[in-house]
This record gives sequence, structure tokens and C-alpha cells, in this order.
Amino acid sequence: MRRSYIHILLYLALIVGVDLLTHALGKSYYLTQLTMSFYYSMVVLGLVLLMGYAGQISLGHAGFFAIGGYSTAVLSTINLMPYKEKPIIRLLESMGFLLMREDLYGARILSFNPWIGVITAVVLAGVVAYLIGIPVLKLKGHYLAMATLGFGIIVYRVVLGTPVFGEADGISDVPGFQIFPGLSINGEMDTKRMNYYIASAIVLVLLYLLMNLINSRVGRALRAIHGSEDAAEAVGIDTAGYKLRVFVLSAVIAAFAGALLTHFNGGIGPGESSVMKSVRYVAIVAAGGMASLWGGLATSMVLNFLSLRGYFGSYDDAVFGAVLILIMLFAPEGIIKIGRRQ
Repeated sequence: MRRSYIHILLYLALIVGVDLLTHALGKSYYLTQLTMSFYYSMVVLGLVLLMGYAGQISLGHAGFFAIGGYSTAVLSTINLMPYKEKPIIRLLESMGFLLMREDLYGARILSFNPWIGVITAVVLAGVVAYLIGIPVLKLKGHYLAMATLGFGIIVYRVVLGTPVFGEADGISDVPGFQIFPGLSINGEMDTKRMNYYIASAIVLVLLYLLMNLINSRVGRALRAIHGSEDAAEAVGIDTAGYKLRVFVLSAVIAAFAGALLTHFNGGIGPGESSVMKSVRYVAIVAAGGMASLWGGLATSMVLNFLSLRGYFGSYDDAVFGAVLILIMLFAPEGIIKIGRRQ
């Protein structure tokens, strides 16, 4: 754990250093891509727990990311103005569950508070993961991978073909959060810096919680399951229960990340639920080291930032596919060895 605290201090120093460097170079727009990379990295951290410690592979986490993003997007953009005088709507508004705002065209709309949307998205993703995990996690190896892949494809086709989800256009005009009511932000640069620090703080909290989890009795049980399920069951470990809970936790983390990124970007499209998105997450986990939280985070930040900056061009998906193949062939334990198990 002492090494983990050193990593945290280095993390904080790097966050501040990058901010100061971009400010000095006049590259403030980099902070936007870095903020998005932080949210994508949350999915990777959840997958590190699932794949590196529980030993369960998932090719459908982009689906959970999309469930989180689309759920909060729908609730945050639905217009309840025609029903404003209904008793239930007035009650929800008085309780702060609803928020009055103006859309892109200046019209007033009444929709759910973004925080309600995020909470609903996380709960929905958890329920879906639980219902799917009960039968799916009985499978192993490539059978499990195929089952989770099928789930991801279903989510992609649903959001692509359902009008309420905007079909191919997705959902736009999603409002941002009012995390600090009354806070005055002067200038575009200050806004970018605040979002950057908020995202980095959320990831740091997630890292801290996951580090404590994997160094607890639960983490030791997960290591035992990863090593041998039969041996773990022989010593009294509830392997099915642990696998299901970790699967649900990683899905909830992915949905939370999807919801946060949707509000940050102001919208979401069906591309966030594509199969290639799930393959990217798996490739990044493999590249960073299956059981390395810090390795997964570092690899995710670098690769996602380069991808968002457009450095891979039209070969973007091909690069992540090639990364996955090369890692599996030449470095199955990951190319970044910041510590195999933190």
C-alpha cells in the first residue's frame, strides 16, 4: 500500500504539472481531450478489477457505458412542460427532481435534474448487469466472451434503431452539471481547467476505493478465484457470488463514466456502444497489465488522448485491434509494469 500512496502523490503532481504546462504553452484545448480520457479510463479501471482479479472477460462493457449515457440523456432532455400542472410533476419539481431550462432554440423545457438522470442510469445498469450476470457468468473462457459480446451487439442495435434514443444521430442538448451552485467561472480556460480537475479527482477517488477493495478480504478471494475456481470453492469461497458482484460493480462504473461523459460532451451517439469500443477497453487493459490499476490508467490516458486528438486518423480502430493482437502475442502480462498488483 505504501507504493500505492507514492503513486497517488505522483498522480497529483502529474495532474498539476500537465495543467501548468498546457497553460504555459497555450494548449488549453488539450484539457478537453484529457477530461474525456479520464472518463473513458474509468471503464478500464472497472475492467481491470473484473479481468485482472476475478478472471472474467467482458466484450460488452461499451453496452453498459451506453446504458449510462443514454439513460441520463433521455431523462435530462425529455420535455415535461405539457404535463407541468399534473400533481406528480409539481411534486417532483418541488422536490428538486425536475429542472427548468432553455433548449438550443431558446424554448423553455422541464426535464429531470442531471443528478437524477445519473443515479437512475447507474441503478439501471446495475440491475441489467445483475440479470445478465446470473446466467452469463456460469460460462467460462471464450464462451463468456461471446455471451458478453452478444449483449454489446444488442445494446448497439437497440440505440441505433430506437427513435427515443435518436437512432443514428444520438441525443444532443444534454445539460451539464451544476456541481457548485453560484460558482462564477471566468473565461473558457477556467471552465476547461475546472472540468479537468473534477474528472481527475473522480478517477483518483475511484482508484483509492479499488485499491482498498483489492487489498481487502474481497481482493484475496478474487485472486483465489482467478487462480482456480475449484480450489476457491473447496476452501469455502462463494465464487459465483463474488464473480456476480464484481461484474455488477464494473458495469456500474462503466455506466457512471458514460453518464458523466454524456453530460460533459452535451450528448451521446450510438458509436459509444459499438463492439470496437468494447475491444478498445479490453486492449487497453491487456496493454496496461491485466492486474495493474496504474498500468491500465496510464495506458488508457495515453491511447485515448492520442485517439481523441486524431493521431490515428482513419486507422483508429485498426490501431486498437493491432494493440490487442500484439499484446496477446508478445506481452500477455502488459507492457507497462508499474506493479502487477497494486
